[in-house]
Amino acid sequence: MTKMQIAATLAAALLLAGNATAEEVIRHKTPNSDFPIARAVEVPAGKTTVYVSGAVPSVVDEKADKGSIAAYGNTKTQTESVLKSIDKTLADLGLKMGDVVKMQVFLVGDPDKGGKMDFTGFMEGYTQFFGTEEQPNLPARSVMQVAGLVAPGWLVEIEVTAVRP
Repeated sequence: MTKMQIAATLAAALLLAGNATAEEVIRHKTPNSDFPIARAVEVPAGKTTVYVSGAVPSVVDEKADKGSIAAYGNTKTQTESVLKSIDKTLADLGLKMGDVVKMQVFLVGDPDKGGKMDFTGFMEGYTQFFGTEEQPNLPARSVMQVAGLVAPGWLVEIEVTAVRP
């Protein structure tokens, strides 16, 4: 066997061994809690991370004033819209919502809630995509209220980090 053949054989063996013993993403649950986020997520070395830019809601009511909350819906509706958009982006990249390991959520205060973010509405949308029987993988997650987003009617923007399985 030539040196090149030996090197190729060794490289192939190492690659196969690495795949056979590859570590998986570890999601640490919050002790004594059923809240649908991971306390922490560990991504093993060698995994590819994919950073998905912030996604914003789609118009749900074409008849409403452009740029109004009514055009995009309440926080729950906007959350569903944004997560559907993220799901589509991930699918285009060969990934799924279960591959999301980190999520950052930006919520604008809802005028109908006294200017406070509608965390309950957000959670009603979020729990349709995460912590379900069909998709139990939970990301590490932060939710924060921000003063505003680019469009006046937007109440929700979400960005995620996913790991290629």
